[in-house]
Amino acid sequence: MSSELVAKSVTEATIGAPLADIDLTEWVFTITDSEYQACSKNHIAAAASRTAEGKRMSLNVEHVGNLMVQHYVEEISERAHCRLVSTSESIGPDINSRTKVIVIWSFTAEAIDAHSTKFTNTVETRSTPEYLEVLKTRGVPFSKACEVVQAAVSAHNAEETPLFAKDIERKAKAKRWG
Repeated sequence: MSSELVAKSVTEATIGAPLADIDLTEWVFTITDSEYQACSKNHIAAAASRTAEGKRMSLNVEHVGNLMVQHYVEEISERAHCRLVSTSESIGPDINSRTKVIVIWSFTAEAIDAHSTKFTNTVETRSTPEYLEVLKTRGVPFSKACEVVQAAVSAHNAEETPLFAKDIERKAKAKRWG
């Protein structure tokens, strides 16, 4: 399925722990509901599951412009790099207005020095044919939708990234991942 880029946001934060003590894939698939909620005022719920094929999945509900229900499936699962892809439900402006978008969530960790790590959080939203049809039906130009989604995704990423980094730091310092 071909899709068009709607929005992309890249935000960095520093983790006050060495790279060797960090496991991003384990972090994302073990973050608790309350830990996830603590990383953004717009985080509503989180859980983990598996696909029928056995791939790990991070299930997230959050408000980013619209209410989003995400089913992130692992594509890259490494200690210092994780990439998840979701065909997400976008609900809004009212509960009867629903469509699907593709959300790609990728994050990396890179050593700064022996005691600190750069955390880079990337969120990319891509269209689906259903999304494009909804825009057409509502008379919303694609460029206008991109502008609105970009603002929402960028603001959300700016809020959650430093808080994700703090959560990872706390767990790394506790030697959660050996």
